[in-house]
Amino acid sequence: MRCPYCNHEETKVLDSREAEDKTRRRRECEKCEKRFTTYERVEIVELIVVKKDGSREQFDRNKLKRGILQACWKRPVTAEQIDNLVDEVERELRMRETTEVQSKEVGELAMKKLKTLDKVAYIRFASVYRDFEDIEEFEEELKALLRKKR
Repeated sequence: MRCPYCNHEETKVLDSREAEDKTRRRRECEKCEKRFTTYERVEIVELIVVKKDGSREQFDRNKLKRGILQACWKRPVTAEQIDNLVDEVERELRMRETTEVQSKEVGELAMKKLKTLDKVAYIRFASVYRDFEDIEEFEEELKALLRKKR
C-alpha cells in the first residue's frame, strides 16, 4: 500500500476493523510516519442466470425472495425462514465452479428447499415455476408429493 502523502511503498497496519461489507484499516507510513485510513471491500463475482430463451441476466436474490414470499403467503412460515432459504440457495449457487447457472437450476433448488419447509408453499411455487399446462400435471405433482410422504 502506497502512502498518499509521500508515495512510499512500505506501510504498517495499526488497527483493523470490520464495518458492514468492508474492512477499515488504520495505517502508518514507515517513511514519513503519517497515518491514513484504507477500506477493503470483498469483490463478489456476479452470478449470471441463463434463462429458458437463452438470454442472460444477473442473479437477483430479491426476485427469488419475492417468488418464495408469494408461495408462502398466509402460510406458517416466518420472514427469517424465508431469508434463510434464499441465503441457502444463493450460497449453493455461489459454491459451484461456474458463475453461470440455468434458471431451471435456481428454481429446482428453491423447490427442494421449500419442500422441506412447507409442502403447500412448495406446490404453489412449483405450479408457477413448472408452468403446469393443465390440472392433470398439477395432480401428478400432488400425487408424487403424497407418495414420498408415506
